[in-house]
Amino acid sequence: MRVVIAKVDQNLFEGEAHSLTVPGAAGEMTILGEHMPLISTLKKGEITVRKTVDDKGQTFPVEGGVIEVRHDGATVIL
Repeated sequence: MRVVIAKVDQNLFEGEAHSLTVPGAAGEMTILGEHMPLISTLKKGEITVRKTVDDKGQTFPVEGGVIEVRHDGATVIL
């Protein structure tokens, strides 16, 4: 799935990923390819992007934001 993590003035990550774990407002969520569409706010925590199943992941600290998930990927705005 295609993942974009961006701030107003820069892209922190843009590329293909196996999974994306985010601190959703109602709890931690892991998004996989072909996930059902959703929009959620994010709370303070850490985003983890895994490029493969066995990947430990690349992490990004967040203070809050919004995630939009589509059938083909996800966009996180911080």
